[in-house]
Parts: sequence; structure tokens; C-alpha cells
Amino acid sequence: MRIFAEKIKDMRAVIQRVTRASVSINDTVKSAIGHGYLILLGVCEDDHSDDVDWLVHKIAGLRVFDDENGVMNRSIIDVSGEALVVSQFTLFASYKKGNRPSWIRAAKHDISVPLYEEFCRKLGEAIGRPVGTGEFGAYMKVDLLNDGPVTICMDTKNKE
Repeated sequence: MRIFAEKIKDMRAVIQRVTRASVSINDTVKSAIGHGYLILLGVCEDDHSDDVDWLVHKIAGLRVFDDENGVMNRSIIDVSGEALVVSQFTLFASYKKGNRPSWIRAAKHDISVPLYEEFCRKLGEAIGRPVGTGEFGAYMKVDLLNDGPVTICMDTKNKE
């Protein structure tokens, strides 16, 4: 029998360096960006503001943009990049049983919406510009031109 002393926390983000990205709802573009990050964000049932703060800090400081020597040594802040954040509960897919995934660990709206909004606000503050968003809970179509490609997966359970 396994006994867990604390609940598992791991806000997840998939960060894609893009030349451009947009999110559409009902064939209408809600948000569009140029050079920067498309971020898919998943919120777990036990996430809190400290997870938001850690993730924002890591993403804002992530050095994956080329410097004058073609070396990935600049952050999104250094290159005045833009960000588009799309909520993505499917990042918590459990596929251990059968072939139909379960998303039982994904946070419900009362937890995930405020944390998603906090993440977007704080990321905007960190990079010095507003962040584009999707619409929480809506069926969205995301269009992007991946640059590199550079794709980084982060989760807050790997803080230490």
C-alpha cells in the first residue's frame, strides 16, 4: 500500500518558439502574435500561485533565442518577443488504462481559470507586454510556425 505525504503538484507548460502563432474560435482569430512563444498551459488540481511564480520566472528567463553569433543565448525579454498562452487540460492525460485517456488530474474551472489568468498577467508583467490568450474551455484552433523547431516542456514538480 502506498501512502503519499503530500499531493502531487505539477503545473505544466509546453513552450514553443514560434515565428508566428494564433488561436481562433469559431473561425475568428482571438489572438495572434509574431516572433516569441506559444505556450500550452496545463493546471493541476493542487497547483497554487507559487507554481505560477516559478513557471513565469523560468519561462521569462529561458534563453532559446539566438544571439549575434547564432547561439541560443537570449530570452524572450532580450528579443522583445511576444507570448500567446492557451489553456491545455489534455497535458494531464493519463493513458495507463485502455486507449481512452483520462484527465482526472486536470484542475476544475474554479481552480484552473484563476491560475491561468494569473499566469497570463504575471507573464505579461515579466516580459513587459500583454500576453495573447485563448478562451478558457472553448474549442480552439491553434495555428503556428514553429521556429527551429524549439520546444521545451516544463513542469513545476521539477523545481529542485
